[in-house]
Amino acid sequence: MMNLKILLPSEVFLEEPVFKITAEAYNGSFTLLPRHIDFTAALVPGILSYEDEKKEENFLAVDEGLLVKSGDNVVVSTGNAAAGGSLGELEQIVDDKFKVMDEKEKQVRTATAKIEAGFIRRFLEISKNVL
Repeated sequence: MMNLKILLPSEVFLEEPVFKITAEAYNGSFTLLPRHIDFTAALVPGILSYEDEKKEENFLAVDEGLLVKSGDNVVVSTGNAAAGGSLGELEQIVDDKFKVMDEKEKQVRTATAKIEAGFIRRFLEISKNVL
């Protein structure tokens, strides 16, 4: 058995013993079993599934994050997660909330980069005039 812990910025979202974990990284999905080698992966927004002590499969919607398996401990650190509902509802949450948030973050980064570039450009202009 492994101990799965999902961490959000403000809380421990889930902590429970599991037999199997399946998640999605940038290069595709993967499955971890108890005797799997220690492992680290950058997760993409998607569905994380795990098999609990009762051998029931559970599903969570997770945002981008990092998964680290060390021995019997698997820790997932992510910005957002959601549980409950059907698999279709969880996939809708990923599409509507997590992927939209990623697009907004890209827009903010682009705007910030433009502001920084403008600041540097003006600073260089002032430096030329002073010298």
